[in-house]
Parts: sequence; structure tokens; C-alpha cells
Amino acid sequence: MTGEAQARRWLDTAVDDLRHARYAEEGGFYAHACSSAQQAAEKAVKAVHHARGARAVLGHSVRNLIERLDPRVPSLDELVDDARELDLNYIPTRYPNGLEAWTPAAGFGARQAATAIAGASAILTAARRHTPSP
Repeated sequence: MTGEAQARRWLDTAVDDLRHARYAEEGGFYAHACSSAQQAAEKAVKAVHHARGARAVLGHSVRNLIERLDPRVPSLDELVDDARELDLNYIPTRYPNGLEAWTPAAGFGARQAATAIAGASAILTAARRHTPSP
């Protein structure tokens, strides 16, 4: 499979994850919305890596994935604060031991979900400009 085809698969999956984040937010499942938003951003940046010929892209930190792009992508570099925020959602939105005293459902609310979705949406938009169109 070509790098372009692989990039398209990753970007398409990122789009689906962002759709799921919005759906979860509407239903009041805020931890799930944050989790899916983080996944959307992670997969969007991995799509850029694949579009540039990477065969395997390891790691889950959106920030690290952005910073490992060579050459750098200024439109993604501008979103590194959003990436940092999304990285905070990787573990605690999924596991009951990710937060000291709460379950994910009790630890995340509407504000966190809205912030995560906005950040993921911005990252996906920037990544889309650096991946091939179908």
C-alpha cells in the first residue's frame, strides 16, 4: 500500500473519531468525547507522517507526533498547545485508575469535551492540508 493510501486511511479514521467525539458530547458522555477527540488528533497527525512516506508511526502523544515531523509543519506547530491539552486526555478518559478519586465519567465535563473537540478539529483541519485528497 502506498504512503498516500495509508495516509488516507488514517485521515478517514480521524474524521470518524471526531464524529464520534461530537456524538458522545451531544449525549453527555464527556470522557468518551475527550477520548475520541484525542484519538482523532493522533490519527490525523499520523496521516501526515504516512503521507510523507513513513511506514510505521509509533506513539500516542499528539505533541510528540507533531514535533517529530521533518520537515516541520508550521500550521501544526501553531497547535502544539492544543496537542498538549489533548495528550492529557489519553489515559484518564479511559481508565478508572487514571484519576485519583473519580471515574472518567465523573472527572470530565462539557467544558473539557468542547475544548478537546475544538483542538482536535483544528489539528485535523491542518493535517488535511498535508495529506492527499482521494
